Amino acid sequence: MNDEELKKQLLRHEGLVTHAYQDHLGFWTIGVGRLIDERRGGGISEEEAMVLLHNDIEKVKRQLQCIDGFFFLPPDVKQALCNMAFQLGISGLLRFSNMWAALRRHDFKDAAKEALDSKWAMQTPKRAHEIAEMIRRGA
Repeated sequence: MNDEELKKQLLRHEGLVTHAYQDHLGFWTIGVGRLIDERRGGGISEEEAMVLLHNDIEKVKRQLQCIDGFFFLPPDVKQALCNMAFQLGISGLLRFSNMWAALRRHDFKDAAKEALDSKWAMQTPKRAHEIAEMIRRGA
């Protein structure tokens, strides 16, 4: 059996879809016909989940490195911002304009306060307080 030929054939028959979609029977699928619908025993392995997590972290880090002033922040603050961006997306994180202004001043106490003064902190309070504490300690 030729694995490369099989890949080409499966790509031709299944197609490549880079987001979740419902197949012709209504079951959730990703990639090249990969069943992820729990109703049919689908899903991904822990190893696959960790590969996705690694890729997502690297993507968030690349996006954050483009933001003015991010490079000069302490490592714990960078980690806190990566965590926020992972949850909120970069565009959501950038909406924290008062927090970013405080970060650019290296006023980590005020930045933490601004992070907590948000809808995000009300929706996920435990996570928000943990992240705000990382920012507060950033000095």
